[in-house]
Amino acid sequence: MSKSLKMTMDRKIEKGKGIKAKHVYMIIAISVLGILIWLMLSSSTSTFRAEEEKLNISIVKMGEFKDYISIIGTVEPKTTIYLDVEEGGKVIEKLIDEGETVKKGDIILKMINSDLKLEILNTESQLAYQSNELRNTLINMEQQKISNKQQLLVIDTDIIRQKRKYEQNLMLFEKGFVSKEEYLQSKEDYELSRQDRELRYQRMVQDSIFRANQKIQMNSSLANMQQNLNMVRQRLENLNIKAPADGQLGSLDIEIGQSINRGERIGQLHMLESFKVVAEVDEHYIDRVRRNLSATFTRNEQQFKLKTKKVYPEVREGRFKVDLIFDGTSPENLRTGQTYHLKLELGQPVDAILLPRGGFFQSTGGQWVFILDESGDFAIKRKINIGRQNSQYFEVLEGLQEGEKVITSSYESFGDNERIEFK
Repeated sequence: MSKSLKMTMDRKIEKGKGIKAKHVYMIIAISVLGILIWLMLSSSTSTFRAEEEKLNISIVKMGEFKDYISIIGTVEPKTTIYLDVEEGGKVIEKLIDEGETVKKGDIILKMINSDLKLEILNTESQLAYQSNELRNTLINMEQQKISNKQQLLVIDTDIIRQKRKYEQNLMLFEKGFVSKEEYLQSKEDYELSRQDRELRYQRMVQDSIFRANQKIQMNSSLANMQQNLNMVRQRLENLNIKAPADGQLGSLDIEIGQSINRGERIGQLHMLESFKVVAEVDEHYIDRVRRNLSATFTRNEQQFKLKTKKVYPEVREGRFKVDLIFDGTSPENLRTGQTYHLKLELGQPVDAILLPRGGFFQSTGGQWVFILDESGDFAIKRKINIGRQNSQYFEVLEGLQEGEKVITSSYESFGDNERIEFK
């Protein structure tokens, strides 16, 4: 073999450059793997398609959060007098109807009570008998007084005679004209008459005291009976139900011929001098509502202020009552039963992240929302933390930033999907 041919056969063959078959296979494998990963991710995130124009989308903002709740208050008189029947009877006449204005002393309705009239007659009869007995006692006392005076006159006359006889016998005895026995007998008779007079006088004094006490007792008994008669007659007067003060007659569900028991409540009288506003509040706020909280409402473009006066502790059907009174001026021509939408302030305003209220809260309880992506093509679920709320905004504590957009309409149709794509 020639030398030149040998050199040609020993030359190193260089490998060609460019995409080889194995490179193609690697590219295909990577692409398939990417598609699989995308499919896996797509299948793991549930998606709901919605029409954007049918959704409410709100912008999160930074602003002043006013801690208040909206409640509905009803105007009621500050003072109400209940009309309770003091004496039972049968209604025979109704003079004033419910809702009318009355003056103190106006008769609202009249009743009759036959048993009460009979009781009055019996009391009058007893009073007449006692009065007659007292008069007889007084006559007897006067007669006895005269008789006592007559007895004293007789005794005093007898004492004078006994004294004169004694003094005469004393002179005669000293001269020896009468016996000592006759003298001593006259002396004893005189002393006896004096002692008898003293005893009779003491008995008369005691008898006079007894009769005077008897007179006092009978007078007291007569006065008690007279007072009892007056009270019974007052009971008869109580059959006329009268207005205890000026005001407006409230509920009065009474008809002619109706029998009413003693102590039964037949209606109420509203004092129209001042009013209060009564509202019901959700039990969720029972720990935050207290006395002297401020509230406002607007009437005819004028704002009026109130403050809480009384918080009732009872909770009924998930709500409790609050009484509010006007703090300053009150509207003119207030009427019982008027209603107003009040803003009851529970705390001082603070700067916070604000999210407008919406139907989403019923589905999420404020624990999460759908946030729009910056592209605006879809929205994804995100956990948040909501604090206080008022009639316009939620106070966002965590999870949202100023300027982000949130779907605030109802989530009922979204189901359990975690991603919302817009058509």
